[in-house]
Amino acid sequence: MRADARKNRDHLLAVAAGAIAEQGVEVSLRDIARRADVGLATLLRHFPSREALLDALLRTSFEGMTAKAGELEASASPEDALVSWVRDCVAWTTEYRGATVLMAAAIEDPDSALHASCVTLRAAGARLLHRAQAAGLARDDLDGDDLFALIAMLAWLGDQPSLAPRADRLFDVVAGAVLVGVGGVGRVASGGSGVEQG
Repeated sequence: MRADARKNRDHLLAVAAGAIAEQGVEVSLRDIARRADVGLATLLRHFPSREALLDALLRTSFEGMTAKAGELEASASPEDALVSWVRDCVAWTTEYRGATVLMAAAIEDPDSALHASCVTLRAAGARLLHRAQAAGLARDDLDGDDLFALIAMLAWLGDQPSLAPRADRLFDVVAGAVLVGVGGVGRVASGGSGVEQG
């Protein structure tokens, strides 16, 4: 891709990120083009559909979260790695209002532009979950699909103005139900990724 074309594409992505943060994933493509000071045809030339735009926008975040899973796997305890990664995943997913609905649909649809990125993200989380399970620190009746669904659920909570104040506490409740300690269910410190065994 030529340098000027890449610059234009990056500009469109930056504008789209701001628009989606404000209005959600259903923001009008025409509005994004207007904000970027280009014609709709120019936007569609770079991104022929809303899903293609979202895939390009989210792929960098997906890749970053996948890489972070690998780093945590190598540097943190199994339970801390799992909770920290899920907390970060929920936080950035919440930044893109309405993205959880699209992600949930895309992971079931191989033809979706978002499918491959979502599958890669799910696999990264599954590895962290399996590691915690192998250490006896997470429920063994959960799999990567369950973890992906829990992330979507928690991100949806943070996306609802009336429920957002409860999101952190409910994250801890869910994390405590996923993790198991020697004497029972793990308790996750509020607002952090540390785990106290109880």
